[in-house]
Amino acid sequence: MLNYIIRRLLMMIPTLFGIMVLNFAIVQVAPGGPVERMVAQLTDITSGHGTDRISGSGSDMAAKAGSGNGSQSLYRGGRGLDPEIIKEIEKMYGFDKSPLERFWQMMGNYLRFDFGESFFRNERVVDLIWKTLPVTISLGLWTTLLVYLISIPLGIRKAVSDGSHFDIWTSWVIIIGYAIPSFLFAILLIIIFAGGTYLSWFPLKGLTSDNWAELSFFGKITDYFWHITLPVIAMVISGFASLTMLTKNYFLEEIRKQYVLTARAKGLSENQVLYGHVFRNAMLVIIAGFPSALLSILFTSALLIEIIFSLNGLGLLGYEAVVGRDYPVMFGTLFIFTLLGLITSLIGDLMYMWIDPRIDFERREV
Repeated sequence: MLNYIIRRLLMMIPTLFGIMVLNFAIVQVAPGGPVERMVAQLTDITSGHGTDRISGSGSDMAAKAGSGNGSQSLYRGGRGLDPEIIKEIEKMYGFDKSPLERFWQMMGNYLRFDFGESFFRNERVVDLIWKTLPVTISLGLWTTLLVYLISIPLGIRKAVSDGSHFDIWTSWVIIIGYAIPSFLFAILLIIIFAGGTYLSWFPLKGLTSDNWAELSFFGKITDYFWHITLPVIAMVISGFASLTMLTKNYFLEEIRKQYVLTARAKGLSENQVLYGHVFRNAMLVIIAGFPSALLSILFTSALLIEIIFSLNGLGLLGYEAVVGRDYPVMFGTLFIFTLLGLITSLIGDLMYMWIDPRIDFERREV
């Protein structure tokens, strides 16, 4: 067991490194970037447009931007700007170094969990991540918990009553839930229940109210669940379908095995057979897959739901960083997501081994 854990931990290093290399290379050839963004903003200033878009270090350069000499520029929209200003912008964002040098410097900092400072938020990336991570974890945990609480009893009932009217109509419900994406269902919930067209029972955005700090302890709990209800429902709808069918199929497979016939022949009741023998064997894989299910929800549904409901989570932070070309935040969230994924995958495998001792990953090549 210990050797397997050590091997998996060591394998995380090249896996994480490879993912960062691939994404860094893609970003280098992608159009746009923080330098081009700042150049475009300064060009707007010299053209007489608004200056409210410039903040932080860029405001210091705005005063110099009007002295452009009409020179050519490698950056789109950079014609007319003083080359010295463009060099200052490149130095400010670290683009005065080669891509290889920037990558090794970034990875060296990441080994110390130093993700630098956001280009446009004037905050450390690690502070932004710590502020947004609890929101994403909260959504993922509640969604995964409800998915399991709904899917397992429903899947067992469908397996026991296989082919009945209950099994048929619930299968239609599952098909519809599986076919509707979580973000589309979230929009429908907003239209119906969040003041979109009909009712205004739930808030439209955020995880807490503006006066949350002034509320009592029970008031804070109520306010929290009031805000999180619609996002979690939207994520649960698309998540329970596959787990329900997985539970049903595992139970059907176990019910048809010889040991079930033997238990019935000994005079055991259906509940004793179902929950004393079948449940224990059928639920091994499903329960052990809890970390993987949580990881899947965090990586898929949470991102879109955070955007739709304006929840200040890690997914929304990463999305805004990609749109705004805020590279430190973008690569910092990517690093955290990847690391969480690798650790969660290891925990899932260890749970398989703990629940079912017959599973031995030690004999497999990692």
